[in-house]
Amino acid sequence: MLLENGGKKPLNIAVVGGGLVGSLEALYLARRGHNVTLFEYREDIRKTPQIRGRSINLALSVRGRRALKDVGLEDIMVKEHGIPMSARMIHRPDGSTYSIPYDARTNQSIYSIGRNYLNSILLKESENYKNVTRNFNHKLLETNLPNGELTFIKTDTKEKVSVKADLIIGADGAFSTVRRAMLKQPLFDFSQQYIEHGYLELCIPPSEDDTFQMPPNYLHIWPRGNFMMIALPNQDCSWTVTLFMPFVNFRSIDSESKLLEFFDKYFPDAVPLIGEKKLIEDYFNGSPSPLITVKCRPYHVSDKALIIGDASHAVVPFYGQGMNAGFEDCTILDQLFTKHSDNLADILPEFSNTRWKDAFAVCDLAMYNYIEMRDLVTRPSYRLRKAVDDMIFWFLPDLWVPLYNSVTFSTMPYSDCVNNRQWQNKVLAVSLLLFGILTFILFCFYRR
Repeated sequence: MLLENGGKKPLNIAVVGGGLVGSLEALYLARRGHNVTLFEYREDIRKTPQIRGRSINLALSVRGRRALKDVGLEDIMVKEHGIPMSARMIHRPDGSTYSIPYDARTNQSIYSIGRNYLNSILLKESENYKNVTRNFNHKLLETNLPNGELTFIKTDTKEKVSVKADLIIGADGAFSTVRRAMLKQPLFDFSQQYIEHGYLELCIPPSEDDTFQMPPNYLHIWPRGNFMMIALPNQDCSWTVTLFMPFVNFRSIDSESKLLEFFDKYFPDAVPLIGEKKLIEDYFNGSPSPLITVKCRPYHVSDKALIIGDASHAVVPFYGQGMNAGFEDCTILDQLFTKHSDNLADILPEFSNTRWKDAFAVCDLAMYNYIEMRDLVTRPSYRLRKAVDDMIFWFLPDLWVPLYNSVTFSTMPYSDCVNNRQWQNKVLAVSLLLFGILTFILFCFYRR
C-alpha cells in the first residue's frame, strides 16, 4: 500500500504521540513511502480502551472527513460508525425542546464518533504498512531537536531507547513534551490559558429495550447562562453527557441532596434519563477536568522537528474543531510534502508561517462558541441573526456563508472564516443604518 515518492530515499520520521493526530499523520507519511516510527506514552488503546480519561465522543465534520478520505477511512467512520447530527436540540429549563438546524439549506450534518474506536481504526490501518512501526509504553525523556535525537524510557521495563530521525513530529497533545523542548529555542512564543470552567462526564444509558432515550440525530444542549450540559449519541444507544460549569459550582455540589436539587432545578428532564442512582454514582466517582487553550509559534525547529494538533494549538471543545483542526494539519502538511517534493527545509517553515493564523483563529472561535452554546443560543437576538444568515445564505450561497457553516462544513481557512464574519457584521450594520435612515425620511415625508 505504499505510494511512490519519486524514487527518492525515504525519510526516517519519528512521530511522538499515538493518539488521533499522530496515528493519522503516520498514515499520511507511510503512504508517501517514508519510514515511520510511532511512539506512544500509554498502552495500546486497543487493549485498554476505557482508561484514557478523555471525552469518548468527537464531532467529525468536513475538515476531518477530508483527511480520513485521503487515507481511505472516511466511509468506515462516517457510513458504518458515525451517527449524523443535523441540528442542535435545545432543552429549556421546563423540559420543553426545540431544534436549530446546522444547515437548513443543504441539510449537512456533523457526526458523533467514538474517540477510542477512531483511534483504534487508525492504528489498525497502520498495520497494513510495512514501513510503520508502533511503540507503546514509551515515555519521552530527553530531546535534542536540532539534531533529530530523542531518548525514551519504556514504562514497563524501564529500559532507555535512543532514536535519531530525519524528522521529529510532535503530536503528543496539549501538554506536549516536544513543545516543552521547543520553549528553549530562541524566538519561540508560547501562551496557555485555563478557563474558569471544567467538565465532568455523565451517561444516559439505553432504554430497557436497547434504544435511544432521546432523538438520536441531534446534539442535545441544556444551555443555562453560565454553564451548560450537552449529550452526544453513541453506537450502543447510550449518550455521553458532559456538564460544563465553573469549578466553584462543582465544589459547591458536595452532597447527594445538593446534586439532585441542582439537577431538578436546571436539568429536570435529564434526571429520569440518567437515573438518580447513576447520576449520583457518575458525579461523585469522577472529578471535573480543566480546559486549556494553547497558542504558540513557530511550529518547527530548523528542518528537524515540527509540532501539530493539540501540541501546537490546543482548543477548548466548544466548536467541535479540536480533532478536525488537528486532522487538517495533517492534510496541509501532506500538501506541502507534495509541493516541495519532500524537502523539509521548505516544508516546515511554510507550515509554521501559514498555519499559525488559522490555529489562533480556531482557538478564539472555540472560546466564542462556548458563550454562544451556554447563553446566546437562548436569546431572541441570536435566533433572529441566524434566521437572517440562513435566509441570505439560501438565496446567495456563494456570497454569504454563515460563520458556523464556513467553519464546520467547508475547508475555508479559519482566519478567513473570522474575516468573513466580520465583513458580514459590517454589511448588516450598514444595512440596518440605511434602513433606519430611510424609515426616518419616509416618516418625515408622510407627516408633512
